[in-house]
Amino acid sequence: MLIRGIATIMAIVTTHSAAAGTQDHPAIIPQPAQIQRTDGEFPISKLRAVEFNHSDADVQPVAEYLASWLSDATRRTIPVSQSAGHPASGTITLNRTNANASLGDEGYELRVTTDAIRLSAPTPRGLFYAVQTLRQLLPPKPNATPNATLPCLAIKDQPRYRWRGMLLDCCRHFMTKEFVKRYIDLLAFHKMNVLHWHLTEDQGWRIEIKKYPRLTEVAAWRDEGGQRYGGFYTQEDIKEVVAYAASRFVTVVPEIEMPGHSVAALAAYPHLSCTGGPHEVANRWGVFHDVYCAGNDQVFDFLQDVLDEVIELFPSPYIHIGGDECPKKRWETCAKCQARIKTEGLQDEHELQSYFIRRIENYLNTKNRRLIGWDEILEGGLAPNATVQSWRGMRGAVAAATSGHDVIASPTSHCYLDYAQMRLPGEPTNMGFIDLETSYSFEPTPPELTPSQAGHVLGLEGNIWTEHAPQERVDWQVFPRLTALSEVAWSPKELRDWPNFAKRMMAHYTRLDALGVKYFLAPPQCDSRHHVFTDTLDVALRNPLDRGTIHYTLDGSTPTSRSPRYVKPLTFSKTTIVRARTYLPNDRVTETSEFHLRKLEPLEPVTATRRAPGLHCKYYEGHWRRLPDFDPLSPAATGITDNFNMTLRKRTDAFGLTFTGRLEVPADGTYTFHLRSDDGSRLWIGSDLVVDHDGLHSVGNASGQVILKAGLHPITVHFFESGGSEHLTVSYEGPSIPKQPIPASVLWHKDE
Repeated sequence: MLIRGIATIMAIVTTHSAAAGTQDHPAIIPQPAQIQRTDGEFPISKLRAVEFNHSDADVQPVAEYLASWLSDATRRTIPVSQSAGHPASGTITLNRTNANASLGDEGYELRVTTDAIRLSAPTPRGLFYAVQTLRQLLPPKPNATPNATLPCLAIKDQPRYRWRGMLLDCCRHFMTKEFVKRYIDLLAFHKMNVLHWHLTEDQGWRIEIKKYPRLTEVAAWRDEGGQRYGGFYTQEDIKEVVAYAASRFVTVVPEIEMPGHSVAALAAYPHLSCTGGPHEVANRWGVFHDVYCAGNDQVFDFLQDVLDEVIELFPSPYIHIGGDECPKKRWETCAKCQARIKTEGLQDEHELQSYFIRRIENYLNTKNRRLIGWDEILEGGLAPNATVQSWRGMRGAVAAATSGHDVIASPTSHCYLDYAQMRLPGEPTNMGFIDLETSYSFEPTPPELTPSQAGHVLGLEGNIWTEHAPQERVDWQVFPRLTALSEVAWSPKELRDWPNFAKRMMAHYTRLDALGVKYFLAPPQCDSRHHVFTDTLDVALRNPLDRGTIHYTLDGSTPTSRSPRYVKPLTFSKTTIVRARTYLPNDRVTETSEFHLRKLEPLEPVTATRRAPGLHCKYYEGHWRRLPDFDPLSPAATGITDNFNMTLRKRTDAFGLTFTGRLEVPADGTYTFHLRSDDGSRLWIGSDLVVDHDGLHSVGNASGQVILKAGLHPITVHFFESGGSEHLTVSYEGPSIPKQPIPASVLWHKDE
């Protein structure tokens, strides 16, 4: 059940924008539910020991964790001792005796007086979270500020949601055991309590299964440019990581993918596929047709054996089985799968997937474990006790919760931290962009749910898929957005305040620096709405970090600290590429922003004596990684569509569409066009390429601008889908037109 708020907010924390915060307004993330400032201060130099009640032996590990951290941070030995009476002067006391039971399993109270610090909670877990708050009250480097003091205050806190998770994909790129443990530390510091560990994929199998040695001999390795690449965790490694996570009150939930995303396993054991192989561990990204054969009982024997060993290693009550992006192509032509459909009385391959998931769930239930799957497990009917992780928007969350199933909210729109944090030149992916404010704006409980249905929303989970994020880039992708998700998951909804959070982040960046986190540094941004002009254009640059200095160039070169320093808006009268980056006092530097400012002549409208509503559409079939030249290709179908829809397409992958026609605009001015697609798309106005969103990628956005005169303008859109979400939205905005999908009422084609 959800832990719902706290009755009274005594005083809401606000912060100063200084990097270290202020004593009157400590900058804590996630925001405590209640905090009240009282008179006085506690000198850090007065701190002499960590104590716990002699009757609370299970609190001792938390006390030792705190004392160890304090000893390292202050460069002084801070001992741990037992106390049976009133807290002694200069001590931090951890106490469960007479703790407020209404705080639940994870809540706590923290009180700082002029003489001592007292942490109280019903459970060791709650005390551990109190310790994390205390760490944020202290300076990031206490040894460097021995004369610092803590403000006297009282905090009463507990989480909004019980599931506060992050996924780490160690399959696309292998992560060392030490890195995984460090990742757990960073989750715990932000009061996150679930590590969703993605351990099997098309590109690599990462967990030792003793009964099937070829999973680590073959499936754990792939060819990368002629080099053997990969790795795996031994069962001893797994035990060590799980125990380490438990000491930080983080539950490790393993994901063993099925029935799709299984090419690596099939490379090791090809008889488990529909075709019998041979297969190779994938060395490219995407969705593959070869999946576990749902008609072969040997597949279920194999998976049950694997799950038996997984269950022994992971005490988590949940086991994640994936269930996403499973093409049905092999099943459609597989005699065993078709026989299974007939024998089980199933309607189609979608129900065959449901059969597969239900059979695995039944087995997990016999082991007293619960199944989690991505929202595709809704297709064909949901397994009785399954928990749905909703990633394709929140439709899956609503469908599952309204049918009485638990939900973990992880939509790509807010929680996919492999997506870029803003558009940068040379980004390795064309996926969507999720900035810090977007993640912070996420609401995990859909508003259409009743209170009873809302109780099925366990919480949220951020995801870091690593196709383009090897170990050294994970920090850059995850932070600072994880901090925003941690506050969404922990703090009461009524405290959500983006300006307040943004100010607290200024202090939190200093903490992340002290922890060695190489977080994303937002480069300079351009506040000018338009990047095209006919005469002159004034451009203002903005530093979202509120620190450091912006340096820029106008000749296409990368700015250095010797390049001109930005001090005021720049005026341009010709086409120019502005490149800018921020240099910070701690010697870090942001990525380079690039702004293409184009001086254009307005495009003249065309005349049309005969026109009809809609667009010419052509449908093509083929496998592409980038948009092809469609002109010499023969379309599989042609027709008229009322908009940029896919009514002509005959399949869900390996196809392309072209749309041609006329767009009617009502006024002269600058128009911005947006393409949101999976996979590649491009948009032309006349012969001008306005938006280029080509390539293999998940659902994401790209935009471009052009200056148009009122009237009809030729418009062309090309699109291809390799496999995935099958999505295309064409939007625009302009004079007196807010951003919106282009309506059918302004689209025309030449009436032949």
